[in-house]
Amino acid sequence: MFNSPFSFVGRIRRLEYGLSVIIMFAFILVVGFFVGFTGVGEGIIYVLLIPAYWFRLAQGSKRCHDRGNSGWFQIIPFYGLWMLFADSENGINEYGPNPKGIGNYRRTT
Repeated sequence: MFNSPFSFVGRIRRLEYGLSVIIMFAFILVVGFFVGFTGVGEGIIYVLLIPAYWFRLAQGSKRCHDRGNSGWFQIIPFYGLWMLFADSENGINEYGPNPKGIGNYRRTT
């Protein structure tokens, strides 16, 4: 779990995707409180949020890959919610083997 979290390559399961969404929102909340309480310039918040959004896009892309879709599908409204509940594509697809290990074999006949 969380192998190469900032990479756009590979597939992840629903659990890892859900945890990454929670981690991102918690990080944004902490950064918001930090900026609000310390009175640091508001421009710094954008610099601090770049890694959070990169992480979120990378994890979303890998979850799209698990569903057998391009990472660009995550820009569809409410598709992120669909990715939380929809099951993965069985077996090996063009993005790699199934992270659950289901159907990760090839017939040799």
